[in-house]
Amino acid sequence: MLNSDVNKRKDTAIARGVSMMTQIFADRAENSEIWDIEGNRYIDFAAGIAVVNTGHRHPKVIEAVKAQLDRFTHTCHQVMPYENYVGLAERLNAIVPGDFEKKTIFVTTGAEAVENAVKIARAATGRSGVIAFSGGFHGRTFMGMALTGKVVPYKKGFGSMPGDVFHAPFPIPMHGVTVEDSIAALDKLFKADVDPERVAAIILEPVQGEGGFYDAPRELLVHLRKVCDEHGILLIADEVQSGFARTGKMFAMEHYGVAADLTTMAKGLGGGFPISAVTGRAEIMDGANPGGLGGTYAGNPMGIAAAHAVLDVIEEEQLCDRANALGSHLKQRLESLRADIPEIVDIRGLGFMTAIEFNLPDSDVPNTDFTNAVKAHALERNLILLSCGVYGNVIRFLAPITIQDEVFAEALDIIEASIRAAHEDARK
Repeated sequence: MLNSDVNKRKDTAIARGVSMMTQIFADRAENSEIWDIEGNRYIDFAAGIAVVNTGHRHPKVIEAVKAQLDRFTHTCHQVMPYENYVGLAERLNAIVPGDFEKKTIFVTTGAEAVENAVKIARAATGRSGVIAFSGGFHGRTFMGMALTGKVVPYKKGFGSMPGDVFHAPFPIPMHGVTVEDSIAALDKLFKADVDPERVAAIILEPVQGEGGFYDAPRELLVHLRKVCDEHGILLIADEVQSGFARTGKMFAMEHYGVAADLTTMAKGLGGGFPISAVTGRAEIMDGANPGGLGGTYAGNPMGIAAAHAVLDVIEEEQLCDRANALGSHLKQRLESLRADIPEIVDIRGLGFMTAIEFNLPDSDVPNTDFTNAVKAHALERNLILLSCGVYGNVIRFLAPITIQDEVFAEALDIIEASIRAAHEDARK
């Protein structure tokens, strides 16, 4: 079987709105490596977009899911509940940032978690307004699209978005937006567009994912916490991509010493199995009426079992510490290229949520072509990379935190070779 043959079948069978970064079809995977249907081996620096932080098919995750398969696969927790759902909620209540009593619900996807966080916030406050930030990504459902701060490809062609959603600029000094600008814009929003007494929640990613791996300045989060407390607004931290050891702490908000009222999570929680959650202040989580939250597959037994194993692996293998070590090593290697590669404008990231941004040489113009060339050269060398950013000029590095040392070293060589090759192409 050839990738090209399956790709032709894909074109006639799957809607074109489902994009594919590569035309390589997976056959099997182990930790940080994937083999395609032609037997070619690839190093995975995407991790299913920060899903398999604990690696593809971690033995403990697979063992936990197999054990659950032998017991039952589905009852719908709202019909006949199961203890490990309760146990996982207890574990998240204990580790999600915030020194207060918490409760948790489980759903299936990151977008569902965000939708439910908004529902809970509106039910608890009796308000409807929600403020999000430019460059943020919160899902592809209609509320998710409305909150997302990027039009193409997420909103284009889908018509009007749900109302009472407002946006403030996310501070990115290198793009001309300071923390002071963001705070001033929020103040102006309250004066010109929405009464703060009508706002249920402010939602943001502490580290923007699709938006470019920009981490929120601490001053912004401190200010948002103050504004929320002053006006009775709830603060929602979207940790769907940044959670579960990726930033060197279990949750990115731990870097700031600021606690959100509600936290959404997914991706890394299930180690490759679909599960998401909302954890928050107990009295707020109880704002929705019985039956108002949940779903047929919400808290699927396999996802719950996998998540328990993921939390065990993160603790036992000290993956927060490993994320910091891997991220530091990667950033050092990238910094060593600055003198030779004028397209590099920034290298950043908390823990192993690392990114490199490219502009035209000696310019503040985003260089999307160069970014795409780096990805293409890496793929030719059997390394899978992802881009991101509003301008598509950022490479984000999302390898499993469990990546083997020798595979990581091999990947670093490929990354350097790919960046240098793209630079040589640009000089021609």
